[in-house]
Amino acid sequence: MRILVLHGPNLNLLGSREPGLYGSFSLEQINVELRRRADGYGAALSCVQSNQEGVLVDQIQLARGEFDGILINAGAYTHTSIALRDALLAVALPYVELHLSNVHAREQFRHNSYLADKAIGVICGFGASSYFLALDGMVAHLSAKTQ
Repeated sequence: MRILVLHGPNLNLLGSREPGLYGSFSLEQINVELRRRADGYGAALSCVQSNQEGVLVDQIQLARGEFDGILINAGAYTHTSIALRDALLAVALPYVELHLSNVHAREQFRHNSYLADKAIGVICGFGASSYFLALDGMVAHLSAKTQ
């Protein structure tokens, strides 16, 4: 089982960026814990962060044939990027949309997602644990497909 984790814009600043909203875990701490948990499932994990939409699109396209699923925290691109949506649909891999904060308890413009309706699940509001819950959900989804 191979899972790609995509972190969108500004997530490289986790731990120092608005810790009251996003928590105190750094992105590296999240990635380390994700890898530890993935190892426990016997899953291989690759983590990529980019502030550039095109880089994220490229990573999604490269995932076809290399990965079984995608965890994506597209950050602000969730609410603006048809390009990310189109790339996810083009590769036809299951994906989970996730967010550290509860986007539905924030500004109105954050309530809209271009990714959610095609995701196998959406997780938000649990801080760093949103990533771990997304991993659990993806592993369960992929395991059920092989049974």
